[in-house]
Amino acid sequence: MLIKKINYEQKGIIFNMQRFSIHDGPGIRTIVFFKGCPLKCDWCSNPESQDPLVQIMFNEKNCNGCKKCEKKCPVGAIDMLRPGRIDREKCTGCGECAENCYPGGLVKSGEETTVEKVINELKKESIQFRRSGGGVTLSGGELLMQPEFAIELLKACKARGWHTAIETTGYTSEAVIDKLIPLVDLVLLDIKHLDDEKHKKYVHVSNERIVKNAKKISALGAELIIRVPVIPGFNCDEKSISDIAKFAKSLNGVQHIDLLPYHKLGANKYENLGLDYIMGQEIKTPDEATMNKFKKIVEEFGLECSIGG
Repeated sequence: MLIKKINYEQKGIIFNMQRFSIHDGPGIRTIVFFKGCPLKCDWCSNPESQDPLVQIMFNEKNCNGCKKCEKKCPVGAIDMLRPGRIDREKCTGCGECAENCYPGGLVKSGEETTVEKVINELKKESIQFRRSGGGVTLSGGELLMQPEFAIELLKACKARGWHTAIETTGYTSEAVIDKLIPLVDLVLLDIKHLDDEKHKKYVHVSNERIVKNAKKISALGAELIIRVPVIPGFNCDEKSISDIAKFAKSLNGVQHIDLLPYHKLGANKYENLGLDYIMGQEIKTPDEATMNKFKKIVEEFGLECSIGG
């Protein structure tokens, strides 16, 4: 692909870069996690990804009570006697407290950066990309909330010949899909439920735009893998999985579905952000027999299926 112009000064906010990943596209990859998501899934394992702005997370286990954070905060948002330490209505996310918290009790989640800075980090892994057939995956949060940044970053990756993938909910405008998909080699698309009312109740947005964009992405000819988080009480039943498999089969070029069993690995992050984990502790990860039953349902539609991605 001929890339004519790249804006390396385009800014965006990311909250992590994960190297040596082997699960989000072919080969060895680096995943760039974008901050901000229009969906608010009750089970989200990265709640720090939802807010588009920089946030401060507090882990009480790592706090030694030195009070440096309280002294350094320029807006008086830190109170050592306050549960959770941080007055989040006052906090501006400047990060002064985290920068002076050597035990790691306070951690800054999110960083404003540029395409140039991200590419300079990705260059360090270029040999691994070439040797393994890997590349770069943009994830989140939802990368489509920062379309200008995502497009310029993808252009810069393609200019270097790297394989590009996105992990997305597909929740954006058709105009963004038209501009971005030609820059992507692989789309990992989340489909959570086809019942719109249930989608609104647990994901807190309609699935209408997601379904429409899934059809559009498939029509544009991108390689497309459907990913389904399997959540008890939401879509952990034969009909829900069957409906999604039937829809996936109708999409051009879809050959594979990943079933991702619910887990609680991010539950502690809610406390660190001063949020409630509304899923609670009573909801369990679907057992192996249940997941294998769903895998068989998917395969009956002539699709390949993996459990866990």
